[in-house]
Amino acid sequence: QVQLVESGGGLVQAGGTLRLSCAASGQTFTSNVMGWFRQAPGKEREFVAAVSRSGLMTYYADYVKGRFAISRDNAKNSVYLQMNSLKPEDTAVYYCNAVAGYGSVRALYNYWGQGTQVTVSS
Repeated sequence: QVQLVESGGGLVQAGGTLRLSCAASGQTFTSNVMGWFRQAPGKEREFVAAVSRSGLMTYYADYVKGRFAISRDNAKNSVYLQMNSLKPEDTAVYYCNAVAGYGSVRALYNYWGQGTQVTVSS
């Protein structure tokens, strides 16, 4: 059974920082590349970042590269997203999910958690 619980969102001014956390069930987490996705109002859900099973390799969407950092703690079945230099266009609900293989920007599971809202004011 897939379980994904995101937290850490909030309201922040442009240029600010937030750190998101995701707790995933053991089966979902340990055997998969993990990623973050986001969905802004009226838009499709889009890929943000992913981290390899070991945590040693990461890749990012161009629109967050250099500002966001993804990491994971395998002992805690958790994945994190450090968001710096936030922009109003980063406003969205953020979700974590397994990723369909390293290098993919597609979620592995159709199941999504409740997400965590990030709002960046100008």
